[in-house]
Amino acid sequence: MVATFLMTFFSAFPCSGAKLPVAASIFPVADIVKQVGGEHVEVITIVPPGASPHTFELKPGIVKKISSARIFFMIGAGLEYWNEKFVNSTGGRLKKVVLSDGVDLIHEKEHHHGEKTGKHHSGDMFANPHIWLDVEIVKSMVKKVVTALASVDNGHALYYEERGNKYIAELDRLDQTIYKETGKFKIKRYVAFHPAWDYFARRYGLESAGVIESVPGKSPTPLDIKNIVGNIKKHGVKAVFAEPQFNPKIAEVIAKEAGVKVLMLDPMGGPGIKGRENYIDIMKYNLAVFQEAML
Repeated sequence: MVATFLMTFFSAFPCSGAKLPVAASIFPVADIVKQVGGEHVEVITIVPPGASPHTFELKPGIVKKISSARIFFMIGAGLEYWNEKFVNSTGGRLKKVVLSDGVDLIHEKEHHHGEKTGKHHSGDMFANPHIWLDVEIVKSMVKKVVTALASVDNGHALYYEERGNKYIAELDRLDQTIYKETGKFKIKRYVAFHPAWDYFARRYGLESAGVIESVPGKSPTPLDIKNIVGNIKKHGVKAVFAEPQFNPKIAEVIAKEAGVKVLMLDPMGGPGIKGRENYIDIMKYNLAVFQEAML
């Protein structure tokens, strides 16, 4: 009995020199955790590069791969509709950290996420989960990451706090750069593939002039397309923003009809994607794309 207790006690803490295994739902979150955790944390990303978290399916192989994780960092607000299945599969020992807790969420009247759950709540209010595209919100996310890592690995608490503070300072500089550059935009309205950029727009004074897919996988009607094309012409929008996680065909059709170009924003990035291999670079990349269309 004593031996069992000791095994349980010591297994609750990383061994000297061993990395703390944690899981993150999407790549931007994984990178934020890596920036804080540094050499003491091993981060496994659940949703693979190029995949959309909105249509992602949790498979047994992925659950097995991350079975050793001690913390699960997730956005929440409906993005990871599969999270309960994942957390339950670990037997309840996994610490779940919901990074959208306490955030001033944007709510909409359609259920954008979790279609695979089979639940439909037409007319109800649902949160937009794309909070990581507002750098100011990400600073609050970093603080949650620091607290969570320190609570499980108290021996490195000071290390996590110092790295977190350093990273927040970098994010401050990024936020100021984006704020300054978006302030120069002559065009303030944009058309995007789906509502990923609402938090970015709220933070930096932009406004959506249309969304191609208000629900992932639900194609716009002919009337929707007509309205979007009308808004593009009315507001002098110079480009339609597509995303690499979705088929750009509809965006190309709308852009052609409106006489504008298609540009590629990327809310996710990923390892091996040049210029988008960490969160800060993802945001710099997207700022450059916005600049091409809105200056």
